[in-house]
Amino acid sequence: MAVRHFLSLLDCSPRELRDIIGRAIEMKARQLELAESAPFNNRVLAMIFEKASTRTRVSFEAGMAQLGGHAMYLSPQGTQLGRGEPIEDSARVISSMVDIVMIRTFGHDIVERFAANSKVPVINGLTDYVHPCQLLADMQTYREYRGDIQGCTVAWVGDGNNMCHSYINAARQFDFELRIACPPGYEPDSGLVAANQSRVAISNDARAAVTGANLVVTDVWASMGQEQEQHAREQAFAGFKVSSDLMSNAARDALVMHCLPAHRGEEIDSEIIDAEDSVIWDEAENRLHAQKALMEFLLEAH
Repeated sequence: MAVRHFLSLLDCSPRELRDIIGRAIEMKARQLELAESAPFNNRVLAMIFEKASTRTRVSFEAGMAQLGGHAMYLSPQGTQLGRGEPIEDSARVISSMVDIVMIRTFGHDIVERFAANSKVPVINGLTDYVHPCQLLADMQTYREYRGDIQGCTVAWVGDGNNMCHSYINAARQFDFELRIACPPGYEPDSGLVAANQSRVAISNDARAAVTGANLVVTDVWASMGQEQEQHAREQAFAGFKVSSDLMSNAARDALVMHCLPAHRGEEIDSEIIDAEDSVIWDEAENRLHAQKALMEFLLEAH
């Protein structure tokens, strides 16, 4: 049987994705019971980080610990990866000693090359192209609060970045309408948009995109590696802040999500993040539960 990997949402069927989310909700409710049963006893997760992380590292490491396994942190500075060893060679060696691998890196080709040479499942913890684990958490959060997202309208406000790309894939896999509002020149990958044109619409008008939306999502305007563009992006993205004024155009019970960390007062106002009915903190916590369910799915398929 071929090894299953999770490099994007497209690596699972829509049914499998919904099953993973359902399992994540079950694991969340039975967290103490699952910890006592230790289903991942003696299983080892290798976590390879080329990009800094808070939520990804904590959620994967805590998740493996809660289920009885062990998580191993690997950085370029502390391994041969940082000294020029080919990705293919590292993949062959690391995957011969562990049960599953998570990689958080820059180029998407890195996780693809690693997975192609790995004996065990590989999870994309984030690349510059997509961030599929975050979408599992987001879809879990929406389901917990509003039910299945199928047929709903989602507005993405901000940069056409890796999170935006993942929302495009999610629109396809979870069957919802996605409206993307971004400044000219900051649109998502044109090929990805064209492949999903029946579900995705692009505009430069945040208010129009948000009107009637059931879910509004945003992210920082300058991602990791784009810090030198911060000032230019602040000017370009003026008018794309998720504020109470903007949200007044969304559906009455619309949810707001942000993958964090947030630049408060920039792409989103603090009053939105800290609102009594904010789901952003549940969204962050759900990284833990969604990833536990994902690892279980991949390990059982292996």
